[in-house]
Amino acid sequence: MDARNDVTYVRDISELTINDAEEAGGKGANMGELAAAKLPVPPGFVLLRDCYRDSMRAGGVDAELSALHREALDNFADTGRLTELCERMQGLVHKAGVDDAIQRLILSAYHRLGDGAVVAVRSSATGEDGADASFAGMNATITNVSGDDGLLDAVLRCWMSLFSPRVITYRASRGFTSDPAMAVVVQQMVDSEKAGVAFTADPSTGAQDRVVIEAAFGLGEVVVSGKVEPDTYIVSKENPQPLDIRLGHKAFKIVRGDGGRDTVVDLDEAQADSRVLTEEELRSIAQLAIATEKHNGCPQDTEWAISNGETYLVQARPITTLGHTTPPPSAKHVVLARGLAAAPGIASGKVRVLETPEEGDRLQEGEILVAQMTNPDWLPTIRRAAALVTDTGGMTCHAAIVARELGVPCIVGTRTGTRDLHDGTTVTVDGARGEVVSGRVEPTPTVSAAQRPVPAQVAAEVTGTKVYVNLAMPDSAEAVAAQAVDGVGLLRAEFMLTEALAGRHPRDLIAHGEQNTLVEKMVSSVGRIAAAFAPRPVIYRATDFRTNEFRGLKGGETYEPVEHNPMIGYRGCYRYVNEPDLFALELEALARVREQSPNVGLMIPFVRTKWELEKCLSLVDASPLGRQRGLHRWVMAEVPSVVHWLPQYIGMGIDGVSIGSNDLTQLVLGVDRDSDVCAELFDESDAAVLDAIGQIISTARKYGITSSLCGQAPSTKPAFAEHLVRMGITSVSVNPDAVDTARRVIAAAERRLLLEAAR
Repeated sequence: MDARNDVTYVRDISELTINDAEEAGGKGANMGELAAAKLPVPPGFVLLRDCYRDSMRAGGVDAELSALHREALDNFADTGRLTELCERMQGLVHKAGVDDAIQRLILSAYHRLGDGAVVAVRSSATGEDGADASFAGMNATITNVSGDDGLLDAVLRCWMSLFSPRVITYRASRGFTSDPAMAVVVQQMVDSEKAGVAFTADPSTGAQDRVVIEAAFGLGEVVVSGKVEPDTYIVSKENPQPLDIRLGHKAFKIVRGDGGRDTVVDLDEAQADSRVLTEEELRSIAQLAIATEKHNGCPQDTEWAISNGETYLVQARPITTLGHTTPPPSAKHVVLARGLAAAPGIASGKVRVLETPEEGDRLQEGEILVAQMTNPDWLPTIRRAAALVTDTGGMTCHAAIVARELGVPCIVGTRTGTRDLHDGTTVTVDGARGEVVSGRVEPTPTVSAAQRPVPAQVAAEVTGTKVYVNLAMPDSAEAVAAQAVDGVGLLRAEFMLTEALAGRHPRDLIAHGEQNTLVEKMVSSVGRIAAAFAPRPVIYRATDFRTNEFRGLKGGETYEPVEHNPMIGYRGCYRYVNEPDLFALELEALARVREQSPNVGLMIPFVRTKWELEKCLSLVDASPLGRQRGLHRWVMAEVPSVVHWLPQYIGMGIDGVSIGSNDLTQLVLGVDRDSDVCAELFDESDAAVLDAIGQIISTARKYGITSSLCGQAPSTKPAFAEHLVRMGITSVSVNPDAVDTARRVIAAAERRLLLEAAR
């Protein structure tokens, strides 16, 4: 084909304005606006979307791409089908390639940048970088590109990225149904010594009186991808002076190496913790970001780079999330600590930094508990705290689980909270944003879902898949039981046992002949929950303390081994086999509860092998509990070996399996679920995890036993819930505050399946 004219296909960045967004994409048009405002933008050009469209048309694949794209949007929740469709669409784009006439125009514009120019090739899809949808980081960006062949290959890779599963899912979730098209920005590379992002409003609070700047050494990829913890600077717009500076730990930087390839350079401790930006550089970046906002007329998300003393803007787009934030604190409320938002809610109070649970009596009612990390022995202290902040931990750590159930706002993984927050200082903890700010911020009064029953006039969704709850303590049993729930799918023993032990190791009680006290207290706690939910099932998971948690109890050092990795150490089923006298106390307590409430079942956690479960079940059978009629015996599916052994477990009398998605994910992917450093690797939706879950559910269906999954993913990730429903799971178990959401999501998935079956 013959190209119609140069400007139909290729335009210099300096010639573009926001009015060209349809042809140049959001990224290309925004860069043109920056150039028009005389802001420092690296030189370059944009391949307009007709380069893509006409190349696909010339290659004879446009009609098939359109049909496959519509099918992909309809099947975005089916991971396997979506992956297959995306591979087919990307193959078609690669087959069509870049039309010959358009190739000549691209290379002509490239050569005008200079011989052997090293460029960044960045996707600029229609609908990208707008005020309503950012597509941030979803389509391809290829850096350090040089040479004619390298450039054409990078352009083709950008076009192919239109059809990745994550882009299709994002388009479907935002209601974008038209055929996508791709413009491509080609810009001279800035060999940056420092780089990062600058927001002209605080994206976490919505405050528009400040610029939030994140910075790291080397190329900016380490900031936008979250590979390092950047410095964070908050600068006043009125007078570009820093309001707050937090230095991050930049363990490495990425630089352009020989041949234009990116190279990772490790930084020593002093460099890693050193400040990135000087005062002058900070002011320069803030002023450029403010100028961008003034030119575009709305808050901006910009990317910048510093090379040879010059600061460049390499991207700008409207901030897409400000409309969804709650009212920000006033400027006087400086951010003192940030971490992972683990339990929602806002609470103000005085800080109390504690090192051990034995210091718990120092915390006064309503103070903010700050600790390096918590274990179950902290429970009495957490109950009295207005909020909880920890240095370490992830979204599924002990602190997060307990705080969510108690309705205590919680932030985990702040890394330096115990150093940055000081006893007696009044602060406000925002558990939804993951921030601790100075001073007192009065929240809007709210009542947690766990504290209020579903109103009688509101009819809950009816689902074939049962919706259970996870519980750990009896305090909220009656309120939660009043909700539209089908029972308790996971009753954790650890926290009730901690209170029953009063901080002592169970063997310390046995040594003093006080084991009956332990049994009585467990009967009281479990019995209260069982009675509240009767006749609905309550599945009690036997104690699954790890050795490091047991050692924290009084006398624990005498009885507990020291393990380097207690997460996969002496715990669960194997421990019961080796310490049958302790296990017998739990079985006795359950037997007494079931005399009044036969709706209680037993679940054995962390089962690794057939022989240990065999021995464990023989202990159950020999106990008063095992001799009771109608006892349901479950296993937790946390260890990947359950995929192989489950048929034989069922043959031994197991009639229920509950997938512990937190432990199963960490063991399939090899990532510590409590690590804030590796948080982005922890993904229950990873294909390997979903495959293991699918095999467990399939086996349960084959042998006619109950299958369940306990975790938050079914309520927070609709696609994950749909996977479970399609697999045929019989129930899910979620935290009390997620019941309504989980039921709505599951009901929608079941309706889609019925509609598909009716076609």
